[in-house]
Amino acid sequence: MVAAYRPKNLKDALEAIIYTEYIVLAGGTDLMVKKKQGAGLLPAFDKPVLFIADLEELKQINEKEGYLTIGAACSFSSLIDNPLIPALYKQVFLQIASPAVRNIATIGGNICNSSPAGDSLPLLYALDASIIIENSCRRIEIPIADFITGPGRNMLTSSELVTAIKLPVLHFDYVVYKKVSARKSTALSKVSFVAMAKLKDSRLEDVRIAFGSVAPTIVRSRDVEEAIIYNSSNGSLDKTEIISYYTTLIKPIDDQRSTAFYRRQVCKRLLVDFLGNWLC
Repeated sequence: MVAAYRPKNLKDALEAIIYTEYIVLAGGTDLMVKKKQGAGLLPAFDKPVLFIADLEELKQINEKEGYLTIGAACSFSSLIDNPLIPALYKQVFLQIASPAVRNIATIGGNICNSSPAGDSLPLLYALDASIIIENSCRRIEIPIADFITGPGRNMLTSSELVTAIKLPVLHFDYVVYKKVSARKSTALSKVSFVAMAKLKDSRLEDVRIAFGSVAPTIVRSRDVEEAIIYNSSNGSLDKTEIISYYTTLIKPIDDQRSTAFYRRQVCKRLLVDFLGNWLC
């Protein structure tokens, strides 16, 4: 049998992980798949399990001074139902898995799983989300692009918990979200794509573009986005050049869900469609 601990509150949880290295479980929808064995066998947990899904401190959603702070143990269903969450974000969350999974799966778990196929990640990268990490002594805030270091890898140590995600509340005039998968929502993405544009006096003021499932981490380039804004303002936007830039950043692989060739072609077509229809 595997030992398990259910802390009373966040302080209790942070004190527990000082002395014992736990497998932290919130919704467990990714973790149970990772640790599964054959039919009828218990998951292969090799460390004690720390249950954090019921910690009230990790289930709060607040808005202050233009930022949303979302508790790491908030399920995607709770985010979809919450009036503070903008419709843009809900558009993405509604395409994560099935309703039953969304009732359990948490935004913190999706981030800590750190898969390039994580459905919420392209949106969080595009919004410059920050990850709030706590241990018994300190609370720090790290940009998500720095927090996730590779497929299934991130900066979290065994004595820390991700407690919240901080997002700016932003308005965009044009928003595109596409998840390409074998089924609309109940399958891992072959490619995911988020693109947003904001205009001011008919001029492009802001643009955000992010791709998922096509590189070790989410693909987003602020340099290319700034070039798009600058060249759009002076009428010299070369869409072919922009596509070429992203082609060098996108490095897909062949796996059981798709081929590298297919992923690359889909990314190109999604980008061409966005540039042609929204930034023409």
